[in-house]
Amino acid sequence: MGLHKSVLLDETIKYLNIQEDGIYVDATIGYGGHSTEILKRIKKGFLFAFDQDVEAISYSNKRLGKIGANFEVIKANFRYLKEELKKRKIDKINGILFDLGVSSPQLDNDIRGFSYHKEAKLDMRMDKDQKFSAYELVNEYSYEDLMRIFFEYGEEKYSKSIAKNIIKYRENKRIETTLELVDIIKKSMPYKATKEKHPARKVFQAIRIEVNNEMKVLEEGLRQAIELLDDNGRLCIITFHSLEDRICKNILKEYSDVNRELKGLPSIPKHLQPKLKLLGKIKPSKKEVEENSRARSAVLRIVEKIEKE
Repeated sequence: MGLHKSVLLDETIKYLNIQEDGIYVDATIGYGGHSTEILKRIKKGFLFAFDQDVEAISYSNKRLGKIGANFEVIKANFRYLKEELKKRKIDKINGILFDLGVSSPQLDNDIRGFSYHKEAKLDMRMDKDQKFSAYELVNEYSYEDLMRIFFEYGEEKYSKSIAKNIIKYRENKRIETTLELVDIIKKSMPYKATKEKHPARKVFQAIRIEVNNEMKVLEEGLRQAIELLDDNGRLCIITFHSLEDRICKNILKEYSDVNRELKGLPSIPKHLQPKLKLLGKIKPSKKEVEENSRARSAVLRIVEKIEKE
């Protein structure tokens, strides 16, 4: 397997402001690109990394093991950050990274069913131990639920006709494969729409988000990460589509804003003061996008935990 190219790698490492003896968390280790660079810089510290994908975990364990032994890869969704770190007697961390979305090897692996370019059984589970997959969703969801997730999570303007044609197709047989579904999607759109970006892109995104409960999990994980951060600790989040980015933006705003009604006061009570300082938003350089097309839609947001007096 070729190495997965981590998006915004240099920028993320720079803004994590890594301390040699710090405790860091990679909430989405994937194939270890960001974690490799973190581990190189924490000779006296420790790295905890999370992932649900056994293939990614196996690969990353070997990759990180060549650098040092001061790490642990935890097979768990990042919605269990606090719970898993508490088991390891960790209640404060110096930095945490979220690199959201699907990694290149998952997309490129035919049998995982994430790609609309390759024939595979409908799947899209990040955690292969999970029972619910894209197959169950596509074949068992009602017209109303299919239409809702395509519109809400995919922002797909042909949601109604796609959902209607899936239901109609299911009257004769179950939908088994990715390209079978792609064909139904194509036939549900005007010809012109199928010639722009790939017609199945938004629907596949919506199904993946629903199968893995990504939006709810993201909100839970982010809030836990913010609570876990020590004073001056940094949080870096890389998003790849507007839904993820909107959730991140809103949560970070909530923790970094002063209540409008309190802004005029000479002194704001400590428990009502912001917990975070926004440090910026970065997009990939033109050069990175040219070298890695999957970086095109990426956004990196950086925040710092405000030091308590």
